[in-house]
Amino acid sequence: MSAVAHTHGTATTPEERARYGRRAQLLAGASVAYNGIEAVIAIAAGLVAGSVALVGFGLDSVVEVSSGLIILWQFRHPLPESRERTALRLMAGSFFALAAYVTFESVRALVGGHDPDTSTVGIALACTSLVIMPFLSWAQRRTGRALGSNAVVADSAQTLLCSYLSAVLLAGLVLNATLGWSWADPVAGLVIAAVAVREGVEAWRGDGCACGPAAGAAAAPSSGPTRSP
Repeated sequence: MSAVAHTHGTATTPEERARYGRRAQLLAGASVAYNGIEAVIAIAAGLVAGSVALVGFGLDSVVEVSSGLIILWQFRHPLPESRERTALRLMAGSFFALAAYVTFESVRALVGGHDPDTSTVGIALACTSLVIMPFLSWAQRRTGRALGSNAVVADSAQTLLCSYLSAVLLAGLVLNATLGWSWADPVAGLVIAAVAVREGVEAWRGDGCACGPAAGAAAAPSSGPTRSP
């Protein structure tokens, strides 16, 4: 899910960077609002149904909220680039925490033979996220590339991860509801955990966009304004 490197769309003037910075904050705010609601619904429905995958999906939404808050924190600073590395490390830590919890609960469910109930609410929530999340991720990724911000691109990767996890969650819930495959739920949880580890590693390394401030400076005319690293 790593973003492909693009430098031609990088904002090079202070006015462009300010505009894209405001857009990044608006998108982060929208992500926080939606994922906050999604987290409450998913965790509540998961606890009622005894679904590890649904609770894990809700916790991923909590990670999404923290990711959006990290972006808002970063771009409240006069020089957002100075907070880039810290933002990426915070995102990575949230991914690793999610993966550890969901892995533990999924393995426990598989070993214990847990049989989750059908969750109509969870199925509806997964379908809704499959519609909304890809568009939000696209907008975030485009803005991050224009800013040359790995953190914003990483945030878009988290949003796209939510889309993929929605599909995994939907498959697990539907298989359990229609065929009685109770094992599909914790297996879906393990898939969620594995993808979260991958995204955490990429965020920690700063992967996801070869369009950082240095790349943007290379693409900009030599007479343009110099940005702080």
